[in-house]
Amino acid sequence: MAVKIRLARLGCKNRAFYRIVAADSHTPRDGKHLQVLGFYDPLAAKGDARRLGLNVDLVKYWLSVGAQPTDTVRGILMRAGLVNPPPMVVMGQKKGPSGDTSNPEKLITQ
Repeated sequence: MAVKIRLARLGCKNRAFYRIVAADSHTPRDGKHLQVLGFYDPLAAKGDARRLGLNVDLVKYWLSVGAQPTDTVRGILMRAGLVNPPPMVVMGQKKGPSGDTSNPEKLITQ
């Protein structure tokens, strides 16, 4: 059974409120869940304590047993400091105009 940590929508029309839940990946978004881990209210003010509430111990437990957070929940957990951000990919070095930087005398034109 693959477990996901995801959002379950509550609230009425145009007043969304979400629970952060651990659920089987095959169940519907608002269907049966294994455990409620917290809540997220996107309509609350940014600094308000009612915007996000997490049970840190439960989140750490589910992550330790292999539960995969969805992209949205991963962003919420990164802001809360529970998940490390993904590593940055370093691109290769840019080359000179001819593509060869081994001989700098070729690049100088007089």
